[in-house]
Amino acid sequence: MKPAVRLAVAGAGLIGRAHLKAIARAASDCELVAIVDPSPAAVEVAAQYGVPLFTGLSTMLDTMGPDGVILATPNTLHVPGAMTCLQHGVPALIEKPVADELDEAVRLARAVEASGLPFLVGHHRRHSPLLQAARAAVSSGRLGRLVTISGSATFRKPDHYFAEGPWRCQSGPLLINMVHEVDCLRLLAGEIVEVQALASHAIRGHEAEDTVAISLRFESGALGSFMLSDAAASPRSWEQTSGENPSYDHHPGDDCYVLAGERGQLSVPTMRVTDYAGEASWWAQARVRTLDLAEPGASAHARDPIARQLAHFCAVLRGEARPLVSVADATRTLAVTLAIRDAAASGDRISLH
Repeated sequence: MKPAVRLAVAGAGLIGRAHLKAIARAASDCELVAIVDPSPAAVEVAAQYGVPLFTGLSTMLDTMGPDGVILATPNTLHVPGAMTCLQHGVPALIEKPVADELDEAVRLARAVEASGLPFLVGHHRRHSPLLQAARAAVSSGRLGRLVTISGSATFRKPDHYFAEGPWRCQSGPLLINMVHEVDCLRLLAGEIVEVQALASHAIRGHEAEDTVAISLRFESGALGSFMLSDAAASPRSWEQTSGENPSYDHHPGDDCYVLAGERGQLSVPTMRVTDYAGEASWWAQARVRTLDLAEPGASAHARDPIARQLAHFCAVLRGEARPLVSVADATRTLAVTLAIRDAAASGDRISLH
């Protein structure tokens, strides 16, 4: 039996608690040895899990010597925390986005590469069986060469969400939510080389945007469009269509990504494939099938991307796997996301290199 990997979690907020629950469920694979968080609320969390609480990351690393750290801290602390782990020679799983600004992400990517330590970034949807199956379907060529990609992340954040955290009025869905979508689009359709965007805050009137229309050009030549809004009462988002997080209302009949090629179309996450037995033509009869994703005996926990990501992190720490999402890879996702932000602000088309 493999020894349990010793993990520490920095940050006992919402996403940190999700990681803590995942570790508790994976007791045969890993064990929690410490929590790092200076907030008074973390005292109760540490007591709940029966582990020491530290207010500083460096002190915890010197004292506990964990095999790995999950950095679930606020975004501004991702790079400093990762640098501290590097200095102590301890690998980390860094929550997304990898950094707030591109130059910081590039600095971290170079430092990680120079260290040789296996760092990874928590773009947990990469571990989704649905998205992995969709990528495989596209890569197999059954759709032909991709022509268009359309996507949406439209959902309604309730008014009390902003009343309880007034700072959220200055931080819109572009930097909070779009980084997830960019990573999914890159996974499914390849690198994004040009973006253009229009943003509006007409619905809520906050300083930050509430709705964004985005145009994308992919390296393959395919074109994409994406609608983003946290003010639209619409369930066409990954959270509400995939059903992978039971916290959200589930709409299993809706899709949030549609990929169309020269031979057929794939809708995700319903996994409906529309294609043709013979020539692809609008006069020909199309076939509609659903990809079979059944995993015999698999529990809901086994299909949970957070749990699958944790198992992957443990395998990385044991030297059994390479990071699925490296710091350099996550930096490319951040670069596209920031380019969309800048395109929305300037009205310009922005090319990425």
